[in-house]
Amino acid sequence: MELIFLLAIAIFVLAYRYNTGDNVYKFFAESVSNVYNTYAPYSFKEVRQKTKELGFEYTPRQYSFQIMIIGGLAGAISFLYFYSIIVTAIYVGIAICFVPYLAYLRTQRLYSEYIFEQIQVYTTNVIMEFNTTQSFVKALEGVRDSGILQDPVLRDVQRMIQMSYDNGTIDQSIEFFNKLYPYYMVKNMHQLFLQITKEGARDSGEALELMSMDIDALVEGVYKDRMDRQVFHKKFITFGLALFLLVLALQLLLGDTYKTMISRWYVQLLLHAVIIVNSYFLITGEKYYNEDVGVE
Repeated sequence: MELIFLLAIAIFVLAYRYNTGDNVYKFFAESVSNVYNTYAPYSFKEVRQKTKELGFEYTPRQYSFQIMIIGGLAGAISFLYFYSIIVTAIYVGIAICFVPYLAYLRTQRLYSEYIFEQIQVYTTNVIMEFNTTQSFVKALEGVRDSGILQDPVLRDVQRMIQMSYDNGTIDQSIEFFNKLYPYYMVKNMHQLFLQITKEGARDSGEALELMSMDIDALVEGVYKDRMDRQVFHKKFITFGLALFLLVLALQLLLGDTYKTMISRWYVQLLLHAVIIVNSYFLITGEKYYNEDVGVE
């Protein structure tokens, strides 16, 4: 263990010497970012770039705050369990390693919310444009030129328009968009436009009005679910942290006997299992809170 600490200190010193005048944090951040940009999937690179543009990505100060909070909680809990500096240092290091993963989950959630809002704008405005133009492709062009959409949805709408002109039909372009954005409101709206296009546009106003009402209801349901998730998330985190403190009640009951017990290997194994299971419980809940947001 001492060798590992010495090795970590040596790496830090070398990094500092070779980056004189630079912030060491910046050096490590850029190094990790270079590795990430080399090996991360393209899809998430695009997600990360968009969240940067929207101002959603954590600043270095926010990352530092996350590290202090998570590392501090891990240190306090592990020391309360084992009364060992070495074990505490190990758990603090492991906990800090999860900070990028938690930031990744948050980024995915924010991007999902952004895409849902763009899809809401897309469906509502295509219906409005169609009422005027009575042409699906012209409606797409009107929404594209209105400036209300942003990439990647704007880029994909442009692709739909090009596919419609190239193929002479809207079928392939609708199939393309449905695969990219598998929302119920998108599929239902596109199905309605297929029927109108193939069967004629007579008396389509009432059907489009009903479709707008359905979209409004779906959007309301998604936003209600988002608020419910936020309430659940706060209660879940509180409950998850409370589980870690059950050992405190055990210590109050046992007194000094607890310190004698933790010297036994099977007691330590049991305590490690408690921390691992509780941590898995928290991470799984965090993953649930952040995934599939905006999908009806």
